[in-house]
Amino acid sequence: MKRLEGKVALITGGNAGIGEAVAKLFAQEGAAVVLTGRRKEALERVVGEITPGRALAVAGSVTDETHVRSAVDQAVRTFGKLNILVNNAGIGAFGKALHETDDATWDEVLAVNLTGVFRMTRAAVPAMMKAGGGSIVNISSIASLVGIPLLPVYAATKGALDSMTRCLAIDYAKQGIRCNAVNPGLVDTPMAAGLISDPSALAQVLSDYPLDRPGTPEEVAKLVLYLASDESAWVTGAVFPIDGGMTAR
Repeated sequence: MKRLEGKVALITGGNAGIGEAVAKLFAQEGAAVVLTGRRKEALERVVGEITPGRALAVAGSVTDETHVRSAVDQAVRTFGKLNILVNNAGIGAFGKALHETDDATWDEVLAVNLTGVFRMTRAAVPAMMKAGGGSIVNISSIASLVGIPLLPVYAATKGALDSMTRCLAIDYAKQGIRCNAVNPGLVDTPMAAGLISDPSALAQVLSDYPLDRPGTPEEVAKLVLYLASDESAWVTGAVFPIDGGMTAR
């Protein structure tokens, strides 16, 4: 029995990295998937690698309320319901201390990483209620759990996201909607490509990782699958580091 048979999932940032891996794994486990992202061609590539008729691309940004509403509406109209939301879309502002960060950068990172989650969840919850409940999985970061140099804006959004996760879990438990967060460490994704391609910088970062390597999107996707599936029916309001042991130090 496939773990997501008969489920419909909406995945933001589904055009690469963790979002792409989640979409493909969910489809393998029986779900119909709706992918959002700003790069239409990349979305269509991912959809083309999933069983025909089981995936839909809806190009746009989580910062756009019209797109957010459309993505949820298209999921319900195409597949009949919405059971799972994975808030994965995110951007970074790496390499700058707070006093070096301008207002535009602050506003953009908050708009995508936090307000985008607010907008997408606000749109998705009524559809999930109509479906009889479901699961929300927020992709956070270990930057919400430990101090990491030169990540103040990104870390602020992820810390807020963890807090939002706990509140959503409480507010919607009676409606059968669970909400959890996954907090990856360094993962081999396009966002981390610059760091991973620099041997000296990578070695310095990995010195804090007992398992001594970056994670893969597929490894993170397996944890997301667990939280999206009925296997985690008694799990809500939790934060799950997946980081090669980095936060265990």
